[in-house]
Amino acid sequence: MLEDDFGREVSGVRVSLTDRCNFDCVYCHNEGLGDTRGPMDAQDDEMTADEVVRFLEVVSEFGVGKVKFTGGEPMLRGDLEEIIERTPDSMEVSLTTNGTFLPGRAEDLKEAGLERVNVSQDALDPDEFAEITKSGAYDKVIEGVEAALDAGLDPVKLNMVVFEHTAGYVEGMVDHVAENSGLQLQLIEYMPELTGRPEWNIDIERVHNWLEEKADRVETRDMHNRRRYYVGQGMVEIVDPVENPHFCANCHRVRVTHEGYLKGCLNRNDDLRSMGEMSKEEIRETFRETVENRVPYYGEYMVKEDDEWVVNDEYIDAPVTHP
Repeated sequence: MLEDDFGREVSGVRVSLTDRCNFDCVYCHNEGLGDTRGPMDAQDDEMTADEVVRFLEVVSEFGVGKVKFTGGEPMLRGDLEEIIERTPDSMEVSLTTNGTFLPGRAEDLKEAGLERVNVSQDALDPDEFAEITKSGAYDKVIEGVEAALDAGLDPVKLNMVVFEHTAGYVEGMVDHVAENSGLQLQLIEYMPELTGRPEWNIDIERVHNWLEEKADRVETRDMHNRRRYYVGQGMVEIVDPVENPHFCANCHRVRVTHEGYLKGCLNRNDDLRSMGEMSKEEIRETFRETVENRVPYYGEYMVKEDDEWVVNDEYIDAPVTHP
């Protein structure tokens, strides 16, 4: 398994299959690339199934044991089942989706080898959901969650971004998963450094404190030093990467953009590396370079000076190949 200069092994990859999406969520950062979502039709710049599988075959050689397929909306790819089926058997396969295409496909995805699914769901009320996602697909999302559970893709983890628009819905979502044993909830801290609109930010520590009081049991995961709160039949986890050196120090992922660029850090786009024409040797070389040049964003790339985070100039001139 490859390890960067900060002792962080790369054990997982996140692969964006498209930047297309049938939602228009107000908080979208598109895997750190910014709001670059394209039209609904398939685009020539998207990696082919062969290219995705070739990359996964290479990184499996380095002991990478997990892949999460993301987007955009990855289920807009008609060949998603094929990609999952062709993923190396040694890799655990998961998917982040808005859930609207799970009805009718969840069983096929499970049969192809999908093990876990995250479904974006920011509210339990259709009108509130529509305001955030700019879609009228609430019923389809609920149907998609049920389809995933019926297919055996459980527990289904619901993703909820916590910011000014959704803070009032957190309690209802926590109660929802507490009453449904097949569901878990992942509360994701809003990231204004990627999306803009810092006025939408809230103090995520207040959510931690509230859950601490509400939970029957609390545990801390080694990964990212992240806390898990067990409430009723459900589990709630908070993803709080903003200004969090512990999170960055425990990052074990490399990302791949839909165009086939390796990305060492969610928060950076100055470190993108092209995998060339996708030959296996080019992928091996580029993957090694990407891992070698990974830097914890907070605590190393960004450092505290006079109580403010500033860029550490030591890392801004890393050799990269930009798209």
